Amino acid sequence: MILKGSQRGGPIKLAAHLLNDRDNHHVTLHEVRGFVSSGLVGAMAEASAVSKGTRSRQPVFSLSLNPPKDEIVPVEAFLEAADRAEAALGLSGQPRAIVFHEKNGRRHAHVVWSRIDAKEMKAINLPYFKTRLNALSKELYLQHEWDLPEGHRENGWKSPLNFTLAEWQQAKRHDLDPREIKQVFQNAWARSDNLASFRSALDAHGYILAKGDRRGFVAVDIRGEVYPISRWSGVKTKDLSQRLGDASRLLSVTDARSSFQKRMTGRAGEILSQDRAAKAKEIKPLLEELRILVSHHRKERALLNDRQAMRRREEVKERSGRFRRGLGALLDLVTGRMFTVRRQTEREAFECFVRDRTQQEALIQQQGVEKRGLVQRIAALQQSHRAAHRQLLRQVLVFTKYANRVHARDGLHLQ
Repeated sequence: MILKGSQRGGPIKLAAHLLNDRDNHHVTLHEVRGFVSSGLVGAMAEASAVSKGTRSRQPVFSLSLNPPKDEIVPVEAFLEAADRAEAALGLSGQPRAIVFHEKNGRRHAHVVWSRIDAKEMKAINLPYFKTRLNALSKELYLQHEWDLPEGHRENGWKSPLNFTLAEWQQAKRHDLDPREIKQVFQNAWARSDNLASFRSALDAHGYILAKGDRRGFVAVDIRGEVYPISRWSGVKTKDLSQRLGDASRLLSVTDARSSFQKRMTGRAGEILSQDRAAKAKEIKPLLEELRILVSHHRKERALLNDRQAMRRREEVKERSGRFRRGLGALLDLVTGRMFTVRRQTEREAFECFVRDRTQQEALIQQQGVEKRGLVQRIAALQQSHRAAHRQLLRQVLVFTKYANRVHARDGLHLQ
């Protein structure tokens, strides 16, 4: 049955809502446990009063239990589900109330627990309650042999060959509960009326219809496991033959395994290629931003080099003009002025060289700061991509168990 729970404030308002008979044909208060009051409103008033001694703003936990639409479920099944939910949530022994609603011939239940531990005077923490309720909900469907709703079907019962990239990334290992496998075969049988439609239905769920060693009908899954159709679908061999005909026309188990292996190898390559393409698309804007920034930085450096070269030419010309020619040069040599001018010129040339190098280094440092944040974002995304791609590769290889063949044929890499 579907279990939906939430932590709630306003217990007294909740009681009024649960006792509302305008929206329900019948409302029955089945149980009040652990409260002084025997009525729902009084019990919720107690829960509210006790919570005043704590910091909790959500002193109760409310759970609805909804069985499948066409199923008639006895009260005992509801109570068992409530007890199991209580244990799973960590609320064992807490005060609770159970209310049944009936409308249009359908019955569902509501359970409300106090979250306040009266001894410790603090609210009981309920970590991962949605996950725990979902797991219990699926278990109840399988236990009562009800048809699993779409949300509880492992990987949606889809064939791994038909997984999208997103489904591969989220896929769990293809190990179904045997009770769930039976539902897969029963569902496929109910939706088919001949060999072609039954084979198509099984293929959609990741099974190949094949002939067994005794020429009976079997199904092979992606791991190579063999499932006799009669046993897993609950259909008699005679009825199978009547609807499906002769099994000898089908692939052998060995050929079915080989077919799966080839198809899965190709599909694995496609999925991993799609993943690489998706990641390349995601990082492309950052790489383009980096390309534009690098281009801008190159222009800045070229402009600085041009300006410095022009200034050097002017400075060399100015310093060269200090040296006289002809008779003046001879007099400068005799008086020693030439050596003084030369030393000054060499000192100034070195100072200009240091100045230009300092300007170049300052620009390089400035550009490095401008680029560092973007480079770090790219590196972080690339690292995330590599980790995600490795995880996807593990998913594919664990799921199929064909690691060596996938690597050998497609040369798949982790980049």
